[in-house]
Amino acid sequence: MFEYLTGIVMAVYPDYLVLDVNGIGYKLIVANPYQYEANQSKVRIYVYQAVRDNDITLFGFIDLDEKRLFEKLISVSGIGPKSALAILANNDHQGLIQAINDDDVKYLTKFPGVGKKTAQQIILDLKHKISDIDHTSSINLFNQANDQYLNESLAALQALGYSAREIQAIKPALMKLNAQTTNEYLSAGLRLLHK
Repeated sequence: MFEYLTGIVMAVYPDYLVLDVNGIGYKLIVANPYQYEANQSKVRIYVYQAVRDNDITLFGFIDLDEKRLFEKLISVSGIGPKSALAILANNDHQGLIQAINDDDVKYLTKFPGVGKKTAQQIILDLKHKISDIDHTSSINLFNQANDQYLNESLAALQALGYSAREIQAIKPALMKLNAQTTNEYLSAGLRLLHK
């Protein structure tokens, strides 16, 4: 029903953001909310509306290619919106596409909620069907204290479905970084989790 919404990001949380569109606050579930700055200039966020028996949810994407990749992922049996967002949180979407086209099950099983059987299903359903997606994203960052960045990134990893044990295992390495944004910590955390 919706293609995109244009407005001002009013609040950023670990697993969603609030977008003000002409006085109406839309809750958008996004893969990495910290790509956006709160209370800055207007942004366009592409949306996917999921309607279930007792719930309507809006998922947000930084561009049309990310939305298309999400739609392809949720078309795979065994991949729901939460798993698709966890996969998309890794900003290496070209690497994801390459892994699918190269039958790289090991790469895909590093995502939370994706076992060997689901990874094989992703490959079976999407191989050579997603090469037309050329994802490049522009990331907006905001400035606050580094400790807050680390805490926000850890909360975002948990919201993406990583276990407390997995997060605790990488936390010492993240604490050694001198990252300047939540997104830097989150990206580093995702890289560590995918080693």
